[in-house]
This record gives sequence, C-alpha cells and structure tokens, in this order.
Amino acid sequence: MKRGITVLACVCALGAAVYFGVSKWGIRHDTVNWLDEARQRPVSVDLAVRRDYEMKADDGYWKLPVAIISNGNTVKNTEYSFLANVFAARGYLVASIQQDLPTDPPLMTKVGMPYVGRQGVYEKGEANILFVLKELKKLQPNADYGHLTLVGHSNGGDTAMYFAKEHPELVSKVVTLDNLRVPFVLSDKMKILSFRSKDPNFQTDPGVLPTPQQAKTDGVDIIDTQFQHTWMSDRGPDSAKERIQATLDQFLSNGSASELAPADTDNLIVTNAGAPLP
Repeated sequence: MKRGITVLACVCALGAAVYFGVSKWGIRHDTVNWLDEARQRPVSVDLAVRRDYEMKADDGYWKLPVAIISNGNTVKNTEYSFLANVFAARGYLVASIQQDLPTDPPLMTKVGMPYVGRQGVYEKGEANILFVLKELKKLQPNADYGHLTLVGHSNGGDTAMYFAKEHPELVSKVVTLDNLRVPFVLSDKMKILSFRSKDPNFQTDPGVLPTPQQAKTDGVDIIDTQFQHTWMSDRGPDSAKERIQATLDQFLSNGSASELAPADTDNLIVTNAGAPLP
C-alpha cells in the first residue's frame, strides 16, 4: 500500500510539473464573448488550446478533440484552468462556458419535481453548449465535434450529464466533479469518470449514481475522495487539484482510471484518490 501511495504521489508531482510547464509555455487561453441572438443571451467562453496542436489543425494535420467544461453554481468558468490544462496538454480544444449569469434566478430546490425542479436550468445549459459548438465550428473547423468530452462541476456536472442524455450521439466521454442531481447516462459507448466529495453539505440525490454492477457493465469510474465540494475547482488546494489531474490524465490515456483503484471493490471502480489532508 505504501508503495502504491508513493507511486501515486510521484505521478501527481510529475503531472503537476508537466502541466505547469505546458501551461506556461504552450497553452493559449483566450476569452470570447458571444451573443446568442435567438435567446438574447450573452455567452462568455474561456478557450484553451496548445499552440503546436492548433497550428497542426490549422494546417490540416490534426483534428482537435473537443472538451466542454461547465461551471458550478457561483464558480466562474475561468476557475477550472487546472482541468482545462490537462485537456489542452493532450491536444484538445477546450471551451469553458459561463453557464449562469447574475441576472439568472437563483437555484431553487423543489422536492418531488424532476431534478428537484432544475430541469429548466439544465435545458438552458444544453442550449448554451449547442450555441457554443455552432460558434466554435466557425472559429476552428478542424476539430472533432462528433465525439465530445463533457466536463462539469456540481451543477455544471449535472448540465454535462443532461446534455449527454439528450445528445448521446455527440458525446464519447463525461467527466463530472460531484454532480448531485442528474442520473448517470449508462451506455457502453460512453465512458464516464466521476469524482465524489466527502462533504456533509453536498449530498448526492438517490438514483444518481449507478449500482456497482451497472458501473462495471458500462465502464463508469467513480473516484471517492476526501475532498470538499468546493475544492474541485481552482479554489481547491494544490494537493487536491494535482490528484484530480493525475487521475484525469490516466483516464484520458486509456479510457479508465482503474489502475489507480484498489484490488476488488465489488466490481465498482473506486479509489481513495484523496487521502485525508492536513
């Protein structure tokens, strides 16, 4: 066990060094502010892309995979750079969407309603993603918009999962960080990685997580951590972000984070990625 912890710590340290270096010298971050005229809604997007892969795509030698990040409630879309850099370092075109606006009504919880009454919020997020995809195709035509990776934290994770449910033909991977409301899409054609917090203030609704057998059958990786809910953004401590980065990088390498998991957990892929922090 000690050897495994040591290896994971080395992976985290190496990953942090790699992403810091690539982020500083090779990844370009830009903010674009679009207006969806059909809805009269402004949509702000933080774009991240590695310059060398962008040049390859512009020259027709590379098809940029696409990752869409949706922010959690009260967290800015620019506060997920630690995730965006992992994807960009691997050659992705990353679009972090500001899903909520100050003029939006506050999130409400209505017990007994589908998604505790938040379906309209997820439909708004779905419309934002579709609009951004349309604009991205104009901005960067040499990208793969038919095999999306959707990423989201908290309410943004629910938005990502809702979009995957509504548009499974467009989505190949989903990565959520403590989504609480929308049940996981179960499909052997869609890979899912989900980080779960250990935070008494944020409880997952019944029926959201798959059973162990469903997770095994459909290739769902569930990573139990000791992290607080709000740590799963740039606001979190470096130790938490580095562990998430290392696990995400493993998942992107081979479509599974199972090598970071203990031996047998009743067939459910789970790991203590976040040992208690001081």
